[in-house]
Amino acid sequence: MFDFSGTLFRVEPTADWLRAVVAEAGLDLPEAELADCARRLEQAGALPGGANPRRLPPRLETLWRERDLSSAKHRAAYTALAREASLPSPELADALYDRHRTPAAWRPYPDTASTLGALRERGVPVAVVSNIGWDLRPVFRAHGLHHLVDAYLLSFEHGVQKPDPGLFRAACEALGQAPADVLMVGDDPVADAGAAALGCRVELVRHLPVEQRPDGLGAVLELL
Repeated sequence: MFDFSGTLFRVEPTADWLRAVVAEAGLDLPEAELADCARRLEQAGALPGGANPRRLPPRLETLWRERDLSSAKHRAAYTALAREASLPSPELADALYDRHRTPAAWRPYPDTASTLGALRERGVPVAVVSNIGWDLRPVFRAHGLHHLVDAYLLSFEHGVQKPDPGLFRAACEALGQAPADVLMVGDDPVADAGAAALGCRVELVRHLPVEQRPDGLGAVLELL
């Protein structure tokens, strides 16, 4: 079992995310203003897969905790955080959210394809288990990795989010394996480590920019 964001893929930097949306909207935003807005968005935690909010507005606390349980809550949480960043145009909040769901917004880590390919050659089934509010399958297809994944267990499709054992249990069942025979690989010591409650082994990698983590999945093959 693999986590998605921070494990197999990394979302684009906040400034690139904003720049792509501003360009698509046809806005003429000076570079200094763009950089300042990107900084505010990062502080607000508005980019899914990016940094968490530095300060979460009290009115958003419940929505934030439950954001990965449905697509509606996920969009509501992140567009609300984007609006906290004093955007140059209110419409950008939804445009930013839509951008992060595109394959262009995500890059696989350098060792993702080789690791998944090696597992496929060994006959080891693979599931992606993610707390998320949208369908990430098109991202894997666009990057030529969909054929290396046997099952996707996405929190918004099951109404349960990690570290709840329910999502990991469903993944083990989808793989046809007993939990004791399954390894969970992720970057979150709370959410992903929840698999241990079922008896799964857990291996954590560092949530780093793509260029700073060239071989974070190298230990996975050694553990099997």
